[in-house]
Amino acid sequence: MSEPFEPRIIAFLCNWCSYAGADNAGIARMKSPPNILPIRVMCSGRVSPEMILRAFRAGADGVLVLGCHIGDCHYINGNHRTAKRIPLLRNLLAYVGIHPDRLRLDWVSSAEAPKFAQVTAEFVETVRALGPIKKELGL
Repeated sequence: MSEPFEPRIIAFLCNWCSYAGADNAGIARMKSPPNILPIRVMCSGRVSPEMILRAFRAGADGVLVLGCHIGDCHYINGNHRTAKRIPLLRNLLAYVGIHPDRLRLDWVSSAEAPKFAQVTAEFVETVRALGPIKKELGL
């Protein structure tokens, strides 16, 4: 009997909000899936499409981008850029044969540790249901 599929997920976390929310979730010992590899970035607006595509190319089954809530960006409008960029990138992923649900954008503040735990758990389940990205790409 084969083992159940455990997705590998890269999560780009805004330093000022989402990374602090993840840290607070850990401090509060909230359940969070071990499938998440967090990468701290100064702002979600700094997460380029190339970084996301590289994560998929490196074998990630899913990519999660978490940033400050709209209007609360430490850099004024970085998350506005991200909010515009991610839907376009989801369309590109669909065009090249990668299910767009493998990429998720959400807003998590430093005070929302329970939301961080919820979003990560939901995303892991979404990607687990999609299966390995290699199967989707026919590799």
